[in-house]
Amino acid sequence: MEEKDCIFCKIANGEIPAATIYENSDLRVILDVAPANRGHALIIPKEHFKDIFDIDAVSAGKVFSLATEVARAMKDVLHCDGLNIVQNNGAVAGQTVFHLHLHLIPRFEGDSVHVGWEPGSSTPEELQTLAKEIRKRI
Repeated sequence: MEEKDCIFCKIANGEIPAATIYENSDLRVILDVAPANRGHALIIPKEHFKDIFDIDAVSAGKVFSLATEVARAMKDVLHCDGLNIVQNNGAVAGQTVFHLHLHLIPRFEGDSVHVGWEPGSSTPEELQTLAKEIRKRI
């Protein structure tokens, strides 16, 4: 189901041109027009899912399965030293286009890309309590 004004729906379904790396009936992989690094790609489902909270497990599995294939191809072509996979959910988490998509960002020794956070702390008891609460909901 396409959202009328969603730019990623339009790109994924071929209404807006993009540098397409791969396409099948469910997904399109394009190069990002504002890349963090050379080769930065996006995996975009053709069906509109707002975020990870909206997508079903089967569709999510297709996205992540394709990510493994694209990542290996990128490593072969770009000779990158590593790769970040980034997927933001909600404005507070950095999501700016509200159509689920996966960033594959090739990393090179000495590049200026920053993906990370300051490590926090927790007690073993806090971790066990939280794990138990989340486990109940799965």
